[in-house]
Amino acid sequence: MRRFGMLVFVVMLCAAVAPAAWAKEEVSPKLGEKIESFSLNDYRGQPFSLSDVKDAKAVVVAFVGVECPLSKLYAPRLAQLAEKYESKGVAFVGVDPNRQDAVTEMGHYAREHGLNFPLLKDLNNELADAMGAARVPQVFVLDGDRVIRYAGRVDDQYGYDTGSGYAKPKGTRDDLALALDELLAGKEVSVPETEPKGCLIGRVREAEEDSDVTYSNQIARIFQDKCVECHRPGQIGPFALQDYEQAAGWAEMIEEVVRDNRMPPWHPEAGVGHFINDISLSDKEKELIYEWVEAGAPEGDPSKLPEPKEYAGKWMMPGGPDVVFHIAEEPVDVPAEGTVDYRYYVVDPGFKEDKWVNVAECMPDNRGVVHHMIVFLRPPSPDDDDDEKKSGRGAPRGQASFGQLCGFAPGTRPHHLPEGMAKLIPAGSKLVFQMHYTPNGSPQQDRSSVGMKFVDPETVKYRVATANAINAFFNIPAGAPNHKVESERTYGRDVLLLSVFPHMHLRGKDFRYDLVYPDGSRETIMNMPRYDFNWQTSYIFEEPLKIPAGTTMHCTAHFDNSADNPANPDPENPVRWGDQTWEEMMIGWFDIAVPKDWDIADVLPPRRFRGRERNAERRDSDAAGD
Repeated sequence: MRRFGMLVFVVMLCAAVAPAAWAKEEVSPKLGEKIESFSLNDYRGQPFSLSDVKDAKAVVVAFVGVECPLSKLYAPRLAQLAEKYESKGVAFVGVDPNRQDAVTEMGHYAREHGLNFPLLKDLNNELADAMGAARVPQVFVLDGDRVIRYAGRVDDQYGYDTGSGYAKPKGTRDDLALALDELLAGKEVSVPETEPKGCLIGRVREAEEDSDVTYSNQIARIFQDKCVECHRPGQIGPFALQDYEQAAGWAEMIEEVVRDNRMPPWHPEAGVGHFINDISLSDKEKELIYEWVEAGAPEGDPSKLPEPKEYAGKWMMPGGPDVVFHIAEEPVDVPAEGTVDYRYYVVDPGFKEDKWVNVAECMPDNRGVVHHMIVFLRPPSPDDDDDEKKSGRGAPRGQASFGQLCGFAPGTRPHHLPEGMAKLIPAGSKLVFQMHYTPNGSPQQDRSSVGMKFVDPETVKYRVATANAINAFFNIPAGAPNHKVESERTYGRDVLLLSVFPHMHLRGKDFRYDLVYPDGSRETIMNMPRYDFNWQTSYIFEEPLKIPAGTTMHCTAHFDNSADNPANPDPENPVRWGDQTWEEMMIGWFDIAVPKDWDIADVLPPRRFRGRERNAERRDSDAAGD
């Protein structure tokens, strides 16, 4: 499975099912119309005209955007196709129609992705309007007479459907290549139009300057509170939303994803649990965004802008970390292709005394290939030397029993623990980085890290631990659209429950946490009716939940292994537990707090795996060929 790291934000940025208020102006491809001519400058300022490729048998005009995740994914493929078809007399031309994309950014985009064809700037969307381009990436094929014969996607490998982002291991239809082959063979294009999956073009709109709703007066405040934490340099957002020019170019795309409840990304069912990190928009905030876009995204009076929030560079934790530890002294190599098994890097932080940490943050260095990372804690052991020798090459000793310090997956934010609570790193412990890399088509390097903030041990009253209710013994049948998997964990003593964090892979459909109390009563504390693999985070309760001894945390998940799930890598085969993205997991993570001097082993007895025997029978049956 390739390029999942880059796909992190595709679903949030590109997915939409509800029409936006400006739909009356929506453009559509002008199939069958002749493009007489056009002349635009490239990112170097050099002019280019359609007549410059007058001898080409066909011309591919590819509309792209330098910040759109899908446009980034398809850039290398466009470069490959351009090279392949050059000898057949086909010319490729790239066009950036986004008002927010600077020519300097276009130059970086072209160099980074190896584009070997002209990349032009469509300053006022004139060419996009003339051809009926709506999104990026979107490709148009012109025949020898420069008549539009095909418009749509490059292929069907990457995209979204009803809010679910997907990246198939391999596409099933190479739409652009097939259209070119048919055209060059003198045939009609059998499928002349396909639906492009991507970001709406940031068109130039005439703003209503007398609008009551402006960026400076209302919208900037909403974005600061709900968006900028991620939409700033070095964070997961594929573009920044820190000023007017950045926001105005994405206005229509922002409206689309807000209407579809994809942005801000918040997935728990409303009214079930109360979470301190809830970033969902109120109905009033949504209406203000819709009004702003409808009015053409006016700037308003800049003197009314709020004071910008301050961040510690790329870190989300306030003030930045006290210490930072990297996975290795030098960047590690990640191959261009293939499957990369989990890597483990053992790092000695050199702690001679116990350390109490109230916030730890995993920082991926190369977000294009880091699918996830987890930092475990390992107490001192005589086997340390053996583990050092195999660092990076396999799971070190006793990985399953490590304490977990922190983790990163797409969308994860650091949990700043309440006053008086912290995680313990015993003196002499080592850090074990579990790294999951997903190749993105070109050789890469990574040097991810973890940052920590310490607190005075005298101020700590409660020790925090991360644990889970896990089921690793399931078997999801081929084609099953709603397969249920359950897990549970019983608390041996009274605890405070701080947060929950559900985790599944591409077939994950929904996830629910229930508490079953000693008297048999049951309470749902978090329900996620639509699980999103592309956005995973902790859901932190506004007030810690007091859980009596003998209570069972019961987790229920459903998986869609059918062909109707567009993210499904292989609906024709059963699926079991596995590390890789095309396999599956079912983990109900959670954080608990207990008095500082308690033994965690007394609090969390050994796990109970529901369905273990039944799934073992299925494996035996499969092995026997039944």
